[in-house]
Amino acid sequence: MQTDMSERGIENIIELHLSDNGYVPRKYIDYDPHYCIDKELLMQFLKATQSDAIEVLRNRHGAYFDQRFFKRISDQIKKKGIVRILRDGFRDGDVKIKLYYKKPSSDVLNAQSVQNFQQNIFSVMRQVHYSESTPNKSLDMVLLINGLPIVTMELKNTLTRQSFVDAIRQYRTDRDPKEELFKLGRCLVHFAVDDQEVYMTTELKGDNTTFLPFNKGHNFGKGNPPNPNGLKTDYLWKNILEKNSMANIIERFSQLVEEEDEDTKKVTRKQIFPRYHQLEVVRKLLNKVKEDGPGHRYLIQHSAGSGKSNSITWLAHQLTEFKDLSGEKNIFDSVIVVTDRKILDKQIRDNIKQFSHVDGVMAAATRSSELKAFLESGKKIIVTTIQKFPYVVQDIGELKSYNFAIIIDEAHSSQGGNTAGKMNAALSKEDVVVEEEITLEDKINEFVASQRMPQNVSYFAFTATPKNKTLEIFGDVQEDGTYAAFHNYSMKQAIEEEFILDVLKNYTTYESFYKLYKKIEDDPKFDSSRARGKMRIFVETNELTIAKKAEIMIDHFLDKVYRKRKINGKAKAMIVTRSVISAIRYKQAFDRILKERKIDIKALVAFEGSRTIDGKSYDESSMNGFPSDNIRKEFKKDKYRFLIVAEKFQTGFDQPLLHTMYVDKILNNVRAVQTLSRLNRAYKPYKTETFVLDFANTAQEIKEAFDPFYKTTVLSEGTDPNRLNDLYDDIVEMQVFSEEEIMQVIDKYLDGASREIIDPLLEAMVERFKQLPYDDQVKFKSKARAFHRAYSFLSQILPYNQQDWTALATTVKYLLPKLPKLSDDDLSEGILEAIDIDSYRVDQKEMQNITLEGNIELDPASTGGASVINDPQLEYLSEIVRDFNDKFGKDLTENDSIRKFMMEELPQKVVEKEEYQNTKSHSDRQNAKIAFKRIMQEVFQDYMFDQFDMYQKFTENEEFREWYTDKMFEMDYRFDGNSPT
Repeated sequence: MQTDMSERGIENIIELHLSDNGYVPRKYIDYDPHYCIDKELLMQFLKATQSDAIEVLRNRHGAYFDQRFFKRISDQIKKKGIVRILRDGFRDGDVKIKLYYKKPSSDVLNAQSVQNFQQNIFSVMRQVHYSESTPNKSLDMVLLINGLPIVTMELKNTLTRQSFVDAIRQYRTDRDPKEELFKLGRCLVHFAVDDQEVYMTTELKGDNTTFLPFNKGHNFGKGNPPNPNGLKTDYLWKNILEKNSMANIIERFSQLVEEEDEDTKKVTRKQIFPRYHQLEVVRKLLNKVKEDGPGHRYLIQHSAGSGKSNSITWLAHQLTEFKDLSGEKNIFDSVIVVTDRKILDKQIRDNIKQFSHVDGVMAAATRSSELKAFLESGKKIIVTTIQKFPYVVQDIGELKSYNFAIIIDEAHSSQGGNTAGKMNAALSKEDVVVEEEITLEDKINEFVASQRMPQNVSYFAFTATPKNKTLEIFGDVQEDGTYAAFHNYSMKQAIEEEFILDVLKNYTTYESFYKLYKKIEDDPKFDSSRARGKMRIFVETNELTIAKKAEIMIDHFLDKVYRKRKINGKAKAMIVTRSVISAIRYKQAFDRILKERKIDIKALVAFEGSRTIDGKSYDESSMNGFPSDNIRKEFKKDKYRFLIVAEKFQTGFDQPLLHTMYVDKILNNVRAVQTLSRLNRAYKPYKTETFVLDFANTAQEIKEAFDPFYKTTVLSEGTDPNRLNDLYDDIVEMQVFSEEEIMQVIDKYLDGASREIIDPLLEAMVERFKQLPYDDQVKFKSKARAFHRAYSFLSQILPYNQQDWTALATTVKYLLPKLPKLSDDDLSEGILEAIDIDSYRVDQKEMQNITLEGNIELDPASTGGASVINDPQLEYLSEIVRDFNDKFGKDLTENDSIRKFMMEELPQKVVEKEEYQNTKSHSDRQNAKIAFKRIMQEVFQDYMFDQFDMYQKFTENEEFREWYTDKMFEMDYRFDGNSPT
């Protein structure tokens, strides 16, 4: 007999595997489409497990038992959803009925629960005629528990030129969402499956049904890897749909939730089913924890769009009840979630409500006293913020008898140097056993051990963009000595699976050219290096240059985004500025330009604190017209289309309507990825692309920033501890202190000596520091800071203690604040008062798609301090200006200066004349035009020697003079609000 290579052949494979592994095959005639129940199988389960209760209801309902009982079940599923009904059962009058027995968390402690779970009947049914109104239509496959449908599947076969795409089309166009089986909450999930890929949905909405990939991923992208032992998609029926797996999903993952729109207050219901990588990461972590026990570290690199919040909440809840290998004891007493996202706190609370009948298992801690109280009262999940965590764990000696799981949201934000050290010291279980006289070395070892990852704490660090230190602290060491994440859901896969957009696809860079001129007669000398930096910042943050860039941004947004009705006419933009002063000036420029053009959209600005410019104070509230806390909410309103930011909203800000970003700030490494990723949130089906206009970075610089995080981030090697030895030698050689002295300091410190004893030791070192030459003072401070930074990091991860390192780190920690501040004379002071802008132009480069490769490894964190002192190079102002113009104004010509004079400076001089303003305000258009032309001729005479060629053309060429004055008048009159239309 030949192999069945048809769609039916795939059905046979699935049914055979499931029936060989505990599923009962059923015929489609066993299915009742009215109640959506296999009544025979349900009654078989109930008679075997709750016969007394069923007998009571039979006697009560008599001849109407079937009608009333099955209707009651069907109505309850409609109201509460299949997940809740399976977990909680339902009541018929005063009789409680269970429709499913949960799988116990421990087979050892719950023998009866194990036996009850085995009473559940998992079944598989093919070609299910699901509809009463159209009985000829059938589904390829349905899975049921105790006669209740939980999963539907449409199967296709690529060998017969049909794929999951056809299955999706079938669900959308040929499966009526009004049919009972397809109503929200009736089933856990609907799968569209072929032999290559799997897609899923939890709610049918006709043509608007959203299907998500349920694939393993291949080569860090979409799809599935080749399977040497079967079909590429057989993980679905061999792993996911396996009985224990499905029980786990029902009890620990799937849920029907209600979500309230914070603006409209409208409540909608949503069925949650985990995506493949979410299910995989939680299960892999739990299995590894059972194998490892507490005291380990796990790095999870999950891209934006991975559904990280759900992954964290599922993990947090399941860790609270997870048993050790004996099956008798919880591995962790409490789970602490460290985050700075308010939404995560709410999600965890909502999830816990779904899974637990016990109130008060979760709390939010902001002080150490609260944390202790929560633990004593049995709180299982404690949420705190990254900012509050160091204070929460301070002075908590009692915690050493507990085992903790600490889940860190965005690991790079919270783990570094002393923050991590305080966290570890407070939670550490390690105590030194006093069996003999404690030596100085013992005390140092104890102190270092308190800074390391303690054995009673396991860390689960989630991040999309792990830094080198994060990889070294939390990552897994590979056989070749590199460090990588425990689990990865890559940026590449998230883009290819369309959970996020590729923000590098339509990337346009701009290049600025400018010339300055010396506006004073003298020619003083300045520090040329610092002067050039100040000059460039002066140009890029100048009101005129910002106004010019603002014009480009607004023109682009109006032409390419707003009038094109991107994102169904709701698209918004973010302007990323280099400083608070820049943000303020951009806000002023945007407000002015939008008002002049009578465009009924507005810009908001976001920055911390306040700034004073030209004697006037500015802050968010005064510039936006409402309190700062309302910016997120207000920006959702349709009238606000621009958000201008300075070091705010560049990370953690999820606004799917953000379509375009204008970058006027240098972005490096992780910051570039985090900032540009504000655009990548999907908004289906309307958001199909993004735009970036970058005025400060090159395409190559952005590529280099993104590449390490595109597939999986790898650290090339661990930090070499010998770098600490080298720094140690360099510092001691400078003879600010001796090795004996630093050992004396650490000895006194660890013995708890008073300040009166320790301070004189440090003051003696300060006096020696003062005797060093200036260059050596700079070197000492730089290397001492570098040593302390590197020690704080390495002491957490090295398997051994080095007492002289600890002694030096402790000494410099308290010595550095005592050292005198080094005078750093700024020999570029006054440069900005001596120059002004002559010409400025911004050139657009070609729009391009930046292509990532993702094969870049990160280098270890640097542990060296700066050791080269650069003497200021004094040059004449005229030379500095000439060199600056040669570098940044190379493509400017004399025409740029002429253009600026004719199009900006000369018309502005005319407009500022009081006579013209009075005529324009109190007379008609014709008289205003006559006044403008006459004043133009008078003003131009003042510049006849500076702009001789243009003045000659203006006076001798009547056609040019008429065209030019008409054009300049129209520009002022029209944009000043005098035009009737």
